[in-house]
Formats: sequence, structure tokens, C-alpha cells
Amino acid sequence: METVTEGAWDSLPVRLSPGVGRALRELGFTHMTPVQSATIPLFMTNKDVAAEAVTGSGKTLAFVIPIIEILLRREEKLKKMQVGAVVITPTRELAIQIDEVISHFTKYFPQFSQCLLIGGKNPMEDVERFKERGGHILVATPGRLEDMFRRKSDGLDLASSVKSLDVLVLDEADRLLDMGFEASLNTILDLLPKQRRTGLFSATQTQEVENLVRAGLRNPVRISVKEKGMAASNTQKTPTRLQNYYMICKAEEKFNQLVHFLRQHKAEKHLVFFSTCACVEYFGKTLESLIKNVKIMCIHGKMKHKRNRIFTEFRKLPSGILVCTDVMARGIDIPEVNWVLQCDPPSNASAFVHRCGRTARIGHLGSALVFLLPMEEAYISFLAINQKCPMQEMKLQSNVADVLPKLKSLSLADRAFYEKGMKAFVSYVQAYAKHECNLIFRMKDLDFSSLARGFGLLKMPRMPELKGKCFSDFTPVDIDTDTIAFKDKNREKQRQKLLEQRRKEWQEHGGQRKFTRNKAWSKQKSKKEKKKKMTAKRKREEGSDVEDEDMEELLQDTRLLKRLKKGKISEEEFEKKLLHGVKEAQAGGSD
Repeated sequence: METVTEGAWDSLPVRLSPGVGRALRELGFTHMTPVQSATIPLFMTNKDVAAEAVTGSGKTLAFVIPIIEILLRREEKLKKMQVGAVVITPTRELAIQIDEVISHFTKYFPQFSQCLLIGGKNPMEDVERFKERGGHILVATPGRLEDMFRRKSDGLDLASSVKSLDVLVLDEADRLLDMGFEASLNTILDLLPKQRRTGLFSATQTQEVENLVRAGLRNPVRISVKEKGMAASNTQKTPTRLQNYYMICKAEEKFNQLVHFLRQHKAEKHLVFFSTCACVEYFGKTLESLIKNVKIMCIHGKMKHKRNRIFTEFRKLPSGILVCTDVMARGIDIPEVNWVLQCDPPSNASAFVHRCGRTARIGHLGSALVFLLPMEEAYISFLAINQKCPMQEMKLQSNVADVLPKLKSLSLADRAFYEKGMKAFVSYVQAYAKHECNLIFRMKDLDFSSLARGFGLLKMPRMPELKGKCFSDFTPVDIDTDTIAFKDKNREKQRQKLLEQRRKEWQEHGGQRKFTRNKAWSKQKSKKEKKKKMTAKRKREEGSDVEDEDMEELLQDTRLLKRLKKGKISEEEFEKKLLHGVKEAQAGGSD
């Protein structure tokens, strides 16, 4: 571990409390990092701060210590139901981590209570816990915190409790906005007192973050901490202790290369990133059967109750593999991660930096590897320019075993696995189509046959993106996939029941299917809605035909009357034309 320090804690211009010093010694932090030495004195002397520093640089302590010190220096002690500090983070995993760090300090200050407010559990439990114990320091995700402000009918008046607020911290501010929390943040900011200290911390500063700085901070001091030894003009956003690699391989070789790499590094701790939740589910399950004697865990945004337990458990492991989505890309501090492996590049360049930042944290060494398709090689130059992220190539590994037949055999043995594979492929293609850097990640260049082989698919799924395409170099398995059964007997029983119901409907409708099997589910709903609108439009048009004819006759009569008044036609001509129109109408009616 390299020493990346900016002086001892005693060198701070503001003196820290003995309890804070004891907590720092217990955690093993004898010296400050650059972001801590720059931020703590300003925050403690009543300045609003907007801090930008590379990921893994120690930003958490840069706001935790000032929170404790500011609350200790309050003239009036906080009462049980009063809130002195609020920390808002984008994900529950990051909230758990920050809450854990704060608890190392509050154990030396029993007068302070802390409360964690995150999703994944019953909100009424949070209400009761706050009413019972209070929460001088709240660590929360935006959605749950906003919900707590609406719980007045349940006996929790949080709007009154935060009137005593001294400190607000927005951690990973750019991610808070990326994840669509802007409306929740605005609601929360409106409920907080204006006289407060505010800290905004992030690894990247975007225009949205700049707007948030203007809205939530008063005359903030801007802090931008770069890596030591970097040129002044260079703004590298990844730690210098991080070794960043890339590997160019075909879609059908990617998973084989990944499995071989993980088998060669069993004793180490890895984060493996995929682009979608469905890919995490599928490949995580696959890795469990292919890599023995290694703890493999999966985590993604659609998990509700298991996420907290999995995250806490993996943090304690000395080695293992965590298969995840970008829910684990921001601010998460997992001890001793050796490798960050990116099977799929993230949808935006800044997320790439945050993924890599899960290793090489606070002085430790670490490595990251991203797998790219041959057509994506330009991404390396893009990252070097856009993110100042230097990378070096790792050659393809030799003597790599082909595990793809194993994926097919797993699909044939269990329908649940077969369906996971199909969903993973569909979700990958849809995510690829939405990639921000679409000049490099182009759908028209994607080799779907090679990709399907890389996913170990038995056949191509039906989806809009594949419509009209020919896959001569993909050979589907010669089997009726309807015969693949679920290993779970209850699920198989339900499926057989549904199949029997379909057979009956087939017979009742004279061999015509009521619905199409394997139809792209994303199109079914929109097609029904479109059909409904077309029917309604046709009915409106049919109903208005008679009205349109009546209106035309009325307009014709009005025009004749105007011409008569202006003397352009005689009364005799007027009567003749009017009589002619009546006869035509009668003739039309008799038809």
C-alpha cells in the first residue's frame, strides 16, 4: 500500500475532539488524504463546499468528521426528535457504508443517535425506530427520505424535526441526478432550513451538478483535488495506483476469456460488471456452476430485500466474485478488491471511471480490465480523451477452455436457465441500442450470431431488433424448446397447465391461435393500443359523414343568400338554384 497523505490530523488549523482522534486511530487513519485536508477546515469553519476528487480518495471522512465536530460545537444540545445532520446518497449500499463509518465515531459520543433510511424494508419500521430512538444524524436515499416527510399521519413530523438542521451533505451528487432523483431532491431542499452548512461531494462535476451547486449552496468554496504527480493540465479521473487494461475479443470468446481469468485468480476478490439485471442473473448463475470453491454472489437494482444482506456479506469476504450492475459503481468501498472486470462497457464514459474506482482505493494498488469487441476498439481513444483514462492492452489468454457447450446443456436441463439466457440476450441488445456513445457502439455493426453463441443460446429470440435479419452462421439446436421442462416441479406443473389451456383454445378456435407464442413482449401492448386508436378514429370519421354533408348544404345556402343581397344574382335565379339543391338532396335520400 502506498502512502497518499497530506499531513497528520494534528496539523489541521482546527483542533479535532479527542473522541474523533480515537476513532481515527481505531480505523487506522494516521494521516489525511488531500481531499480531507482541503475540505475539513473549510467545512468546520462554516463554509459551504463543492468538492470534486478522484474516486477512492477518502471523501466520506471529509464530511463525516465535520458533521461530528459541528454537532459537538452546537450551543444548544439536540433534543431526541431533532435532526442535526442529513446525508443523502444515491444507493442503499452506499448509505449502509456511510452509516457504518459514522457509527465508528458516534460510539465515542453516545449523546448522538443516528438513523438509516433506505428502501428494501417496511417504511413503518423506520417511522417507529425514529420515534423510539430519534435520529440526530440521518443517512438516507432520496426516495425514502421524501417518503418520511409525508408520514405526519403516522405520527412522524420530520419537517419540524429538521428545523434544527446544521449540516446537509449530498454524496455522489452527479449520480443522484443521473438516477432521476432531481424532483425528490428539490422537494427535500424546500423542506430544509436555509441557514445550514451544505457539502456537495462527487468524483465528476457535470452541468447538472453545477446547477445543484447554484440552487443548494451559498457562496460555496470549490475544491478540486487531482492526483499527485499529475501535470497541471492533466485531469486524470482514475487513481494513479490503478492499472487499467483492455482486451479485444469476439463476442463468442468473451465469456470463455472471463471464466479462464477468474479460474486463474481464485484467491483474489473481484467485481464483475454487466450492463443489465438480466445479464447479472444469467451469467452469475452460470459462473456458480463453472468456477468451483469460490464464493460467487449477484447484486442488481431489481433486488429488493436481499441487496443489503449480500452487500454486507461480500464486504466481509477475503476473496470471492460479486457479479453486479452499475448499482455497485458509485462510492461503494469494498475492502481489498483486486480486480474490476467489465464484461460490458457502461452506457456512459463517467460510469467507466466509477466502476474502475472500486479498486485501488486510498493508497491500495488495484487493477481493472474491460472486454471490448473488435469494432469497439475506438472506445480506448475516446476514454483517453474524454476521461483522461490511460489504458494498456492485455493480450488474449491462451489454452482457454470452451465453456459455451456447458451453457447449452444447462439450458436444456432447466427451462428457468433457458429463459434467463433469452432475457439476458434481449436486455443486452436493447441496452446496446441505447448506448450514449453510439458512434462507436453501433447496432448495425453488432454480430448477432456471434453474440448469440457467446450467450450459449439454443435459438434466436423473437425481438424487433432482429426482424428481417438472416443468421446463416448461427445453428439453432434441433429441439422443440417447448419440451424443455423446469427443474422446479411446481413451476413445471403450472406450465403444463397453461399449455393444456392453450391446446383447448386451439381446438375451440378451429386451429387458429388466440395469441402468438414467443411474440416480442415489448410490442404486444403498443400494438393493442394502436389498434384501439385506429378503431376509434374510424368510428368518428364514419359518424361525421352525415354531419359534413348537412354542413356543406347549409354553407351552400348561405353563400346563395349573400350573393342575392349583394345583387349579384336575381331573385328568380336564387329560387331556381335553391329548388335545384332541394331536388338533389331528395334524389340522394331515395338512393
